[in-house]
Amino acid sequence: MKYEWRKEEKELYLPKKQPVFIDVPKFGYLTIEGEGDPNKTDFQELVATLYAAAYTIRMLPKKGFTPDGYFEYTVYPLEGEWTTKQRDSGPLDKSLFAYKIMIRQPEFVTQALFEEIKPLFEKKLPIDQLRKLKLEELTEGPSIQMLHLGSYDSEPASFAQMEQFAAEQGLERVSKDHKEIYLSDPRRTAPENLKTVLRFAVKQKL
Repeated sequence: MKYEWRKEEKELYLPKKQPVFIDVPKFGYLTIEGEGDPNKTDFQELVATLYAAAYTIRMLPKKGFTPDGYFEYTVYPLEGEWTTKQRDSGPLDKSLFAYKIMIRQPEFVTQALFEEIKPLFEKKLPIDQLRKLKLEELTEGPSIQMLHLGSYDSEPASFAQMEQFAAEQGLERVSKDHKEIYLSDPRRTAPENLKTVLRFAVKQKL
């Protein structure tokens, strides 16, 4: 039976529209880092590279290669860790964004497997983008998250709600960096209907 993250991992990927506390464990991800406005072509090319690599792994058995521990699964959604180089309090300058976008991988995707199948990536990916592609283990740990419904530009209202919830729980936001998990395709979804999981790390207030 195919493993469906939407059914098996609702706590991580399908939260309600109210903030909740969650302790996110370590997972493996395909990652690419970049800078600049996500509305520009460069960002879209990096997203396409990630998906091409993720689906190459997903379809390995059809290439005649079944890794140890392989199982049928649905490719995980695109995620992004976002920060900014902007240091003033003026209007948000998206050109100063820095990001790491990623797609989570099943446990059978090891560093050894990643290196072994690089020749398959080379057939599909531009060499400059392939150099940026990594397999990393990342741990987010104690976090606050919620489902944001609406455009990306309206996210500050949800972050304010999350920060208030954190304070009520005796927690505080570690930094302005945050994670986004994209449950909608912005190319096919009206801005007001976009579904995005927002998440940021927290710690106990001193």
